Amino acid sequence: MKSCFAAAALVLVCAAGTPEARNIAPEPAPRPHNVLIFVADGLRYDSVTAKTAPALWRVRHEGVDFTNSHSVFPTLTTVNASAIATGHYPGDTGNYGNRIWSGSGVIQLEDDDQLAKANEQFGGNYLNETSLLAAARQAGFATAVLGKVGPVAIQDVTERDGSGTVVIDDGYGVAVAPAVLTAIRAAGFAASAPKPNVPNDEQQQYMVQLATKVVLPSLAQSGKPFAILFWSRDPDLSQHVEKDGSINGKTSLAGLSDADRSLAALLAWLKANRLDRTTDVFVTADHGFSTIDKRIGGTELPADFLAKDLQAFPAVRVVANGGSDLIYLSDAKSAAAVVDALTKLEYVSGIFVDDALGDFPGALAMSTIDWRGTALTPRPAMVVSFASHVMPGCRAVLLCAAEVADTSLATGQGMHGTFSRADTRNFMAATGPDFKTRFADRTPVGNADLAPTLAKILGLMIAPKGGLVGRPLIEALKGGPALKSTRGRLVSAPAANGRTTVLEYQTVGATRYFDAAGFPGRVVGLSRP
Repeated sequence: MKSCFAAAALVLVCAAGTPEARNIAPEPAPRPHNVLIFVADGLRYDSVTAKTAPALWRVRHEGVDFTNSHSVFPTLTTVNASAIATGHYPGDTGNYGNRIWSGSGVIQLEDDDQLAKANEQFGGNYLNETSLLAAARQAGFATAVLGKVGPVAIQDVTERDGSGTVVIDDGYGVAVAPAVLTAIRAAGFAASAPKPNVPNDEQQQYMVQLATKVVLPSLAQSGKPFAILFWSRDPDLSQHVEKDGSINGKTSLAGLSDADRSLAALLAWLKANRLDRTTDVFVTADHGFSTIDKRIGGTELPADFLAKDLQAFPAVRVVANGGSDLIYLSDAKSAAAVVDALTKLEYVSGIFVDDALGDFPGALAMSTIDWRGTALTPRPAMVVSFASHVMPGCRAVLLCAAEVADTSLATGQGMHGTFSRADTRNFMAATGPDFKTRFADRTPVGNADLAPTLAKILGLMIAPKGGLVGRPLIEALKGGPALKSTRGRLVSAPAANGRTTVLEYQTVGATRYFDAAGFPGRVVGLSRP
């Protein structure tokens, strides 16, 4: 005879002891749906059409079309990778840029070794928050993440030994379990990815093949619900090294097609294995994109131009990040003079200063953009966004933005990171059993909402340490109610030369979504007073 402790169901039977008790035993909880997250790095909302990207367009058309989507500022990859992973803004994650100051040196967060060092320096988890995939893994889900080095590891950043979440980035910089490596080789693949190229066809094809022939079959056969994230390097890579004079050229279009084919292959696998009806698919982009134009007075600005222009201030350390730069101060007394100097630079458009330093004409406080929270990494004294404008003769404004960027890339290539609407406007769409169909969600949404939404779908309770969080997108879920939003505008006190930093945002409940910010006349998407 079996013990009453042999199974949870038998405990109820033994305790009740009657046939009637067996008849009222609760039904087992339904198995959570699976989740596939697809991140198309640098994908612009308006670049997706039925012709240019049919798979992406179909998800948007047949599922939920997030028509009012937002990247987190700075509009950089690892900043948004941490937001996608945890649902928290930079003030909580401390992920203020792709490159940040650790207190002893610059950390490049698009690097597996540097991520490991960041964890080591900041208490074992530099983000100081539990990610969606980590929570799913701990709850017994089968979990995996594949794609671009850096943002891939951030999705379960403490998982470094291969024993839990399957982490395969295109640099193979995180340990992969021996059984997974054996399966990769048995499927006829090398345990090393092709080098990135433009467009990134070969590498993308390799990663998709690993996903559909090795990783997804393993997750499906585990008998557990699964959560998987695939981070596509394209169209970001192709847009960065665009060869046609603007990021609307043939090179970027090829990168868009590359990302679209990757998504199509993943969706085809789900359908072929009858998992499309039990798997929710959430597609997002980490940021938008702009064409670089760093010509000032007919002269091309060099890399590290802001550091050069601030070299008169010995207390200043500038960490370049493309469309925005971080400024760290060793002497707080220099803050007022540095802000004043920034307001006079022709390429600057928007300054945010750590609240602890005080209020400064021409700048807004960091707390207004969710940069003051529970982060472990050193908070910059300031973050500076660079100027943007619409290219002449170009009609689709958010596809035609050009920006000054602190980078070694040249005018005519692509970059992001600013507070222009062209960079904050990313692509977001969702489909699957838990999402509405053919629904245009006009409520503001953003990358920090992805983790709370999918946690709700998967039944995960993730205890936050900080309070700068996104929200579950309940209006996009089946049966979800319509929500109201409001618009807001903050304007700094004017600098001596009249410059003001203006921030325009939208609010749903307690959650803010930042549209654009900077000096009026120098920012794409900032409305006129």
